[in-house]
Formats: sequence, C-alpha cells, structure tokens
Amino acid sequence: MATGRILRALPSWFGLEEAVRDYVGDASVLPSYLAVSGSATIGVALVRRHFPESAELHLIAVHPDARGSGAGTLLLNAVEEDLRCAGVRLLQVKTIGASYEHEGYAQTRGFYRARGFLPVAEMRGLVWDGPTLLLVKVIAPDP
Repeated sequence: MATGRILRALPSWFGLEEAVRDYVGDASVLPSYLAVSGSATIGVALVRRHFPESAELHLIAVHPDARGSGAGTLLLNAVEEDLRCAGVRLLQVKTIGASYEHEGYAQTRGFYRARGFLPVAEMRGLVWDGPTLLLVKVIAPDP
C-alpha cells in the first residue's frame, strides 16, 4: 500500500513500525488524498473530522524523492478546498514541538507555518511523551 511505502521511506519522521501500521490502518477508514506522479504515488494526506466546522490534518507525507516538488502543497490545497466545500472553517494539525530538537520536524513546522498555520500550544503527553505542537488554520471565513 502506498501509505506504508511512503512512511517507511521517511524513517526520521516515521521510524516506529507500530506508528506506520496505525497510519496504514487509518488510511483504510479516513478520507485519503494521494499525490501521483506518472504511475507512482508520491504523497498521502489523511483527514479526520471532529466537528462539522473543524477538521484535523491527521497525516501528510511526501516520499523523499519527491520532497520539494510541490506535492505537499498540492495535497494540502486539495484537502482545504474539499473541507471548505463541506462547510469546514478550521483545520488543525499536530506535530512534534520545537522544544524537541529535530531538523526534520523543524522543516515540518516550517512547511505548516509557510502555509498559514498558526501555533496554539505545545503540550506534553498528548500523542507521545514528548512535546506536541498544535497548529490551526482558518480555511474559510465566518458564514
């Protein structure tokens, strides 16, 4: 499956096999978006709806051979457009917080910030024992 192949190619971000298996399972039940180049799937995004007006970008990952190609931005744009059409106004994402020094996650936070996500809080023990950063983005104005 494409999700597992992409995540296993990114061990600095998805180095725990249990986490990869969880995301692969999530891909079978959550709305999924794929970035395809030729016949190869190079990116994946998963979305979780919590409330009618908000959603979570549960996963976004691009194969290392395609990083910097714009595939992540295209995936995010497609997610946001579909959610706007469904009446969603806020999109959240969680990632590893800045108090955990890791170049890859610094790039991840930069990706989100460059696309309009704003940090809300960094919490410990939310998803793992270390720091989790919650970011949000307004994707549609007030009705």
